Order: sequence, then C-alpha cells, then structure tokens
Amino acid sequence: MAMSTGGNDDDPMMEMNTTPLIDVMLVLLVMLIITIPIQTHAVKIDLPANNPNQPKPPIDPVVNKLSIDPAGTILWNATPIDMATLRDYLGRTRDMAPEPELHVQPDPQSRYDVADRVFAEIKRAKVSKMGFVGNEQYAQFAK
Repeated sequence: MAMSTGGNDDDPMMEMNTTPLIDVMLVLLVMLIITIPIQTHAVKIDLPANNPNQPKPPIDPVVNKLSIDPAGTILWNATPIDMATLRDYLGRTRDMAPEPELHVQPDPQSRYDVADRVFAEIKRAKVSKMGFVGNEQYAQFAK
C-alpha cells in the first residue's frame, strides 16, 4: 500500500492510496454503460391514411372560398351549393372559434341578382372576417 520514508515510524499514516478505489469505480462505470440498453426516442402514432377519394370537409377551419360563376352557381370551396346550404355554412363558420376567413370571388360575368343575394346572406350571418379576392379581374371594367 503506502510506504513511508524517513521520519518516525511510530506516526500514523494520514494518506490513503485511492488508486485501487478509482480502478474499481472505472470498471463499474464501464460495466454500467455496456449493460444499459440503447434508448430509442420513438413515439408510435397511428397516422390517418391519405385517401384521395375521401371528400373534404365542407367548412375549412382556416379559409373558405365562396365564388359565383357566370351561370349563377354558388361554389363553396369549389363545391356547388344552394342558398339554404350557404346560410348553414355561414352560421357554422360564425360559431367556430377562431372564425375562419371567407374569401369571396364573384366572376365578372356573374349575374348581379345572385351576387346581391349572396352578399345579403353574408351580411345577415354577421361574418366578421371577409375579404374580396381576385379584384384584378375587374380592372378591365374600370377603364
């Protein structure tokens, strides 16, 4: 273990040899590292399958597009609807939190009376997030 040189041999040794203790601790540490299994941080989630034939929900929670074609057909997110369905969709969007945006895009050749009835329904539904898109198509009429 430890050896004392010179001096009085009757004095007790104040030092301890820690080399064997460190060797044992290093061996234990290596054994611990080897025996611990490799941790995988994977969470298994069942994701929905992408089905192209599945219809989209009628109301998008972020942005809905309402358009009127030249024949007077009202389209909600590219799906033809009637006035009663429009009332229902507008009421349901108003009750959602947060309220989704409504982008209105009537065709320049659409009938005025259809557009007027659609705007009246939007006003009755008290939609607060509405905007007109595609206004550049009306630039030819402004000249």
